[in-house]
Amino acid sequence: MTTVFLVDDHPAVRAGTRSFLGDFDIVGEADNTTDAVTGILAARPDVALIDVHLDVPRGGAQVVAAVKEAAPEVKCVAFTVSTSRADVAALLAAGVDGYLVKSTDADELPRAVVEVMGGGTPVSREVASFMLEIDSIGEQIERIKGLTPREREVVATIARGYTYRETATKLGMKVKTLETHMSHIFEKLGVATRAELSFLAYETGIVDPRDGRDR
Repeated sequence: MTTVFLVDDHPAVRAGTRSFLGDFDIVGEADNTTDAVTGILAARPDVALIDVHLDVPRGGAQVVAAVKEAAPEVKCVAFTVSTSRADVAALLAAGVDGYLVKSTDADELPRAVVEVMGGGTPVSREVASFMLEIDSIGEQIERIKGLTPREREVVATIARGYTYRETATKLGMKVKTLETHMSHIFEKLGVATRAELSFLAYETGIVDPRDGRDR
């Protein structure tokens, strides 16, 4: 019997998932990043169903990367509400074997487990339409990684709608210093305007779309 490990920070979701997978052997569960890695590596299931956002943003990507490094034979499938292109890109970069959204019909989940065990890559139609764009987003994420911590702070603040003067005050620097940071950021990311920078920040997940200016 195929063994499955469930990773989700909501007990009700794990309970519902178990009910959909009655023909499989559920060998463990976890609700946070650390316990997920430890549990999966101890149980060595055939398949791990992993939520994207756990106790840390994109904790699912951390879990997948750690599991794939230590036990590449374990099939890791994202099972999440997120249809963010940046989230899909992060999970693919980590080595995920499939990406399912939680609106998936109940009977499709066990079929996806069978598919991934057969060497397939189950992907929900909600994210399949932009799979061809993932390489581009992955390149953008790599550029973001090239920013210094201070530059990332500048990007995150500007993307939330602060002016140069407000950003400089908020980050405790002179406007001239901020302008120098922005020049370096534009060059590193290949953008030319604040609008392009803000779009890139949200597209790659450096800023959460739910975030706005501080109240």
